[in-house]
Amino acid sequence: MEVGFAPPVSGSWATPEHMVHVARRAELLGYHSLWTFQRLLVPADLGWSETYHSVQDPVTTLAFLAAHTTRIRLGVAVLDMPFLSPVVVAKQAATLDILARGRLDVGLGLGWSTEEYQATGASRHRRGRRAAEFVDVLRALWQDDVVEHRGEFYQVPPTRMEPKPVQRPHPPILLGGHAPEALRRAGRLADGWVSGSQADLEGIGEAVATVKAAAADAGRDPGSLRFVCRGAVRVRPAMPADREPLTGTLDQIRADFGRLAAAGITELFVDLNFDPEIGSPRADPDVSMRRADEVLDALAPTP
Repeated sequence: MEVGFAPPVSGSWATPEHMVHVARRAELLGYHSLWTFQRLLVPADLGWSETYHSVQDPVTTLAFLAAHTTRIRLGVAVLDMPFLSPVVVAKQAATLDILARGRLDVGLGLGWSTEEYQATGASRHRRGRRAAEFVDVLRALWQDDVVEHRGEFYQVPPTRMEPKPVQRPHPPILLGGHAPEALRRAGRLADGWVSGSQADLEGIGEAVATVKAAAADAGRDPGSLRFVCRGAVRVRPAMPADREPLTGTLDQIRADFGRLAAAGITELFVDLNFDPEIGSPRADPDVSMRRADEVLDALAPTP
């Protein structure tokens, strides 16, 4: 199982200096990837988790970090398709893949925030079919010399999009979501699946199995798919045996890595942004960085 790390993107520690420090340190220690996430708005009453109260844009952050790294892969988990145009995403992602010299992974999801749906003018109607067509348009723009698409939701007249991404035929596409149909969609259409911060890690093997079964039913090779887990790590004093996965001491958390790999996860990235003691506007950024350095060293991949 490959191990990645999430740079600071949420809360008080999400500064340019801290982003670069974590990205370069992760690359030096042999981490496989860096991952960001998208949050456009937060309700005025701030009723959501503090992780969502102040979040940097994920694509802009990855472009910034592409200039400060050379080897480590760069992923977004996830961009919400209903809020975006596939043409704009195709252009941004192609440019970022060029800037990063072929290191981009594109995670896509459907979104869950009612406020963001309303503010972006997006519709929940038939959003699963819309997502499938979104992926079709992306692939066409990245692969074909001339693109013409006449679909139910998107219309692209005969046009060209240049330059193309470095990765051929295109950057890997990972679909998120935890509902059965979302899992099956990932198996049918994508290069893999990426879990969310609220995923049931105890039962994640069942999600992996659902994706693989859908891939097999679609005539695809389930063994070629990637299964990426957002590891919402919370380092705490020793916890009892029935603790939540990835919460506890560093030794307990590392032991969880093995269990997730046995469940079929091929990649896990450590994400401290979802720890309210770190990824919050009220957290002390210097303390957050000291804790992040400890986690970076302790959970670094073994050669």
